[in-house]
Amino acid sequence: MAKPFASSADLGEKRQSLEVLADGVYALTAEGDPNVGAVEGEDFLVCFEALATPVAAREWLTRLREHTDKPIRYLVLSHYHAVRVLGASAFGADVIVAHDKTRALIAERGEQDWASEYARMPRLFKQPESIPGLTWPTATFSDRFTIDLGGDRGDLVLAYCGRGHTEGDLVAWLPRQRIMFAGDLVESQAALYTGDAFHREWSAGTLDRVASFGAETLVGGRGAVARGKAGVDAAIAQTRDFLTVMLREAGAASTLKEAFDRTHRALEPEYGAWPIFEHCLPFNVSRLWDELHGVERPRIWTAERDREVWEELQS
Repeated sequence: MAKPFASSADLGEKRQSLEVLADGVYALTAEGDPNVGAVEGEDFLVCFEALATPVAAREWLTRLREHTDKPIRYLVLSHYHAVRVLGASAFGADVIVAHDKTRALIAERGEQDWASEYARMPRLFKQPESIPGLTWPTATFSDRFTIDLGGDRGDLVLAYCGRGHTEGDLVAWLPRQRIMFAGDLVESQAALYTGDAFHREWSAGTLDRVASFGAETLVGGRGAVARGKAGVDAAIAQTRDFLTVMLREAGAASTLKEAFDRTHRALEPEYGAWPIFEHCLPFNVSRLWDELHGVERPRIWTAERDREVWEELQS
């Protein structure tokens, strides 16, 4: 029996949980749906991630406004994927910050990614007609971007740790509170999406640089908040293990279909019940197969290519 395409059959609402991680530091998790966050400055807010539509973003902001009415000065986007950026207009932020490469990726493949992700994950796109168009950062950086939170709140440091989930992922680091928003560079109790990834770099140097911050609380792109050094280490180790297994199994295969079958068989016992595992794996293996065979940059996903890969590997 053919499996439903990607997450097209995942239509049930997820329970959202707003967690206060420290004074003025908030995270919204939702049973494997994309996580978002916010940090209070002395007289302003920094929001992290934008969700897939302005309607979805406004629901998050309504919950946030139960805790703070400070105006939103910065909206930080960890990377270019549609479910992370297309809700940006709801925030009314003075500045939208992303990595230099994220802006370039939006220009190169933002329209195609929008159509692809909408078909893959329709439930996340609440009232898609509310999206005014592609989201364009108004400030970008290559290495670090520091936001002075004012008063005695310290700094929020945005940092590039190398190629990983995409070419342009950033993390947001609160050194005083030792809290990190890692975007999709780290997942905690959720499967990885690697369809636009650089698996070898991500599994090694990039995750090493993420770990080097020494976070004691970490909000990944999906899944539960990782708490305590042991919890953060476990989330990073889970992410690294997923990538390492993929590299090992796909690297031992002689065809793309064999690579998928081997990878699925190796990962499923540990990760198969986690959110979006079955959805992501065909796209993950397709990209990894390209990478192992000399395709340096990820090919652009289109709605048509998505269906072709799904039919070849998952049906």
